[in-house]
Amino acid sequence: MKKLIVIVPMPGTFLLDIAGPVDVFTAVDGILNETGIAPGEGYEVILASPLTTKKIITKSQAEISCNVKVEDIDRPIDTLIIAGFPMKMLETSPRFINWLHDIYPTVRRIGSVCVGTYALAEAGILEGKEATTHWQYSQDFQNRYPGIKVDSNPFYTRDGNVYTSAGVSSGIDLSMAMVEEDYGRDVALKAARKLVLYLKRTGYQSQFSSLLQVHTLENSIAGKLHPWMIRHLQEDLHVEHLAEHCNMSLRNFNRVFLKETGMTPAKFVEKLRVEVARKYLEDSDLSMEQIAEKCGLGGLVSMRRTFMRHMMVSPSDYRRTFRTSLQAV
Repeated sequence: MKKLIVIVPMPGTFLLDIAGPVDVFTAVDGILNETGIAPGEGYEVILASPLTTKKIITKSQAEISCNVKVEDIDRPIDTLIIAGFPMKMLETSPRFINWLHDIYPTVRRIGSVCVGTYALAEAGILEGKEATTHWQYSQDFQNRYPGIKVDSNPFYTRDGNVYTSAGVSSGIDLSMAMVEEDYGRDVALKAARKLVLYLKRTGYQSQFSSLLQVHTLENSIAGKLHPWMIRHLQEDLHVEHLAEHCNMSLRNFNRVFLKETGMTPAKFVEKLRVEVARKYLEDSDLSMEQIAEKCGLGGLVSMRRTFMRHMMVSPSDYRRTFRTSLQAV
């Protein structure tokens, strides 16, 4: 018997939030039918509107016509995936949130793509559980829902029968993991090859996010020091030298810096060095040794260790992934 996959496309979300999971499950259904690996099994995928209309307008203004409205589903749901969630619906969607809360105990598993985690949280489904969401929203999400343990690093998480995925394309990672869970690695691998995807992407979501939000520190000591530190990354940037440059006592400098940024000066400098190294890896032909020297990261071993600590991928892997696409690697 085919598993019913219900994907709820939220208004104003990216098409990929929706299309990624739809295409993965549809491709796997085709593979199972063609190969006869699991006779009579597979997936039936439908789109269910959370609104009073079946028409959903996406972020790109493309219009999606759903098969049904969520409240009209009258069959057992195997997997329910919430694709995105516009922030304005936090206050205007009690009907959908109540439906989500009520339907959850009847489904085998439930998941979210990107900020679809907000919908699961509003319905009380994530309370006391671990979750991930888009890295840009992770702090807001944690502040809004302190009873949920947020980890912004993984592409997807599972806690019991609740699955959450990170930014946009991570819905594909999540769907591939669900397929592997249902039908094993070989079927998931066939789907990955068919769709020209990774079965499991290397690294974590942290490689996409900025380590330092300097624009938020404009009037702080760190913000004022930032341009000077960029020019002197190769030099000794120990806290004593930073305090001296600011004409402040060491104790007062440490206290104010920590209060304004939430991190020690040493941690800030380390993050800054990694951020600059990322730009060199993306945009330049400099060797690893040259980048390590320019950014004050020591030798190759030290640079790799520091990079792994912050980005969870090696400098060479990062360069292969993010180097300017028209450049030869």
